Formats: sequence, structure tokens, C-alpha cells
Amino acid sequence: MTYQNYLRKRQIEVSDALISLCPNSSWSVDDTYESIENYWSEDYPLPTKKEIEDEMERLQKISDDLEYQRLRLKEYPSIHDQLDVLYHQGYDGWKASIDEVKNKYPKPGEDL
Repeated sequence: MTYQNYLRKRQIEVSDALISLCPNSSWSVDDTYESIENYWSEDYPLPTKKEIEDEMERLQKISDDLEYQRLRLKEYPSIHDQLDVLYHQGYDGWKASIDEVKNKYPKPGEDL
């Protein structure tokens, strides 16, 4: 996954569930369970529609739970700027600049 793709929130698709449930398998799929074609795997039978839906839901929850990380990455100062703050304001100044972003986008379940 590229850095740019990581920063984009997206909907989990059937192909994501197949990759998770059936590594090293091959198939072609559009966007529905019914569109799965040419499924092949030595190790895994084709998952049921319910198994695919459950895996998509699980993966979407993981993706949604990590949204705070994507938001933080967009707002953290560049490494260059962080080093500049560290040099001129010391550790406490640097930590304050990072904490500002962390407090704006807290980790789910994190008490502030």
C-alpha cells in the first residue's frame, strides 16, 4: 500500500475480503459476490457470501478505527519542521507541537 493510498479512507470491497480470507488464491471480481469468476485456490474453498460480508464488515471496522492515524499524518509537521522545533525549542517544544495534533485527533478510547 502506498503512502497516498493509506491516507485515503475508502470502502472495503469484495476483493479485500478475498485477499484476507484466501491468500495466494486468484479470481476476478467486479464489486459483488455474484461477480466472482475464475476462483482458484489450492488451500481455500470459495468463501460463502456471508463469510465475505462478515470479513468486509470486520475490515471496514479496522479501517474506520484507524481514521485518527490518517488524520494525524496529514497534520503532523514535516520532519524538517520537527527537527527545527527540536533544535530551537527543545524536546518540550517538539512534544507540544506533536501533542497538539494528537489531542485534535485522539485515538479511539484514549482518555485525554
